[in-house]
Amino acid sequence: MPRFLRIFDRALIREMAAGSGMAFASLGSIFAVVLLVRVLGRAAIGDLANDAVFPLLGFGFVRFLPILLSLALFIGVFMSLSRLWRDSEAVIWMNGGLGPFDWMRPVVVFSLPAAVIIAVVSMLLIPWSVGKQTQYEEVLDSRDRVSTLAPGVFSEDRRGQRVFFVESASPSGNSVGNVFVQSVQQGRMGVIVARQGHMRRMDNGDHFLVLEQGNRYEGTPGVADFRVADFSSYSVRIEPQVIAEKAGGPHSRSLTTLFANPTPENMAEWVWRISYPLSSLILCLLAVPLSYVNPRAGRSLNVVFAILIYFAYSNLVGLSQGWVGRSQLSAGESIVLVHGFMLVVLMLAYWRRFHGPGRS
Repeated sequence: MPRFLRIFDRALIREMAAGSGMAFASLGSIFAVVLLVRVLGRAAIGDLANDAVFPLLGFGFVRFLPILLSLALFIGVFMSLSRLWRDSEAVIWMNGGLGPFDWMRPVVVFSLPAAVIIAVVSMLLIPWSVGKQTQYEEVLDSRDRVSTLAPGVFSEDRRGQRVFFVESASPSGNSVGNVFVQSVQQGRMGVIVARQGHMRRMDNGDHFLVLEQGNRYEGTPGVADFRVADFSSYSVRIEPQVIAEKAGGPHSRSLTTLFANPTPENMAEWVWRISYPLSSLILCLLAVPLSYVNPRAGRSLNVVFAILIYFAYSNLVGLSQGWVGRSQLSAGESIVLVHGFMLVVLMLAYWRRFHGPGRS
């Protein structure tokens, strides 16, 4: 390989790596903020414990990691190559003897390891993450309702028999201040108001909410028959939660499970997982002819085409997954149809850019 080709490969790979890294950091930050707002919203209404925010944020981020990686990879390759044409560096390299297919070599060297990483994430990491998230959510469901109370928010227990309100809570969530509890038992409504309370676990495993310095009001709504009692300590038993085993769905199944039971649902999951590394590699190669910028034309025209092709490709992958799930296509036919079609588009784009009437 001539020396100038090695210099070109190193310079372009370094620039693509920097561009992809910045794109991933930007996309990841935006997605993390959006996901954080959604999870915090659940925690604010008392549907989620405060200590579960960051674990669920991590699980959600991992599930979308292949999309972020493939999109960042495509943006880094496309923008690096576009800059070469925009700054006329590509013309200098081509006058030095750079052939049409010499553009492909550094792109393949850079994108192939990245596609392998995306394949590992989609094939192995996501099923593991979804399985762990399912187990974690089962643990959250097994908690008593008091441990998920948010100060200043009315919360109902899972059986709908009690309504809790606390004005303040300790960082650990074991102690609360200014507690209000409303319950209905045998047609009579009871209201408890206490200055403070804390959780206590007995030797047999039962959990009690121990309220201190308060009053209890009990009676039938609409009837002037209420009993009022003062107490220095009042214990409310927290009923144990019945843990219902959650199904993680096809996303949590390993590759061995998918192929051992080749149902349409499992094959659709396989099509979804394999499409990320394949599409990322094809899109990076497609960025070579798409990156050409004509100085006499608008600089944003190729960017528009790149965006349209990316979203069209992503929608085709989603449609093919649905076709496989409805038994309209087999997994092999879906892969050949969608990615084979994009390979044809790739070859036509190369021919037009370097050999056809619109060659650069």
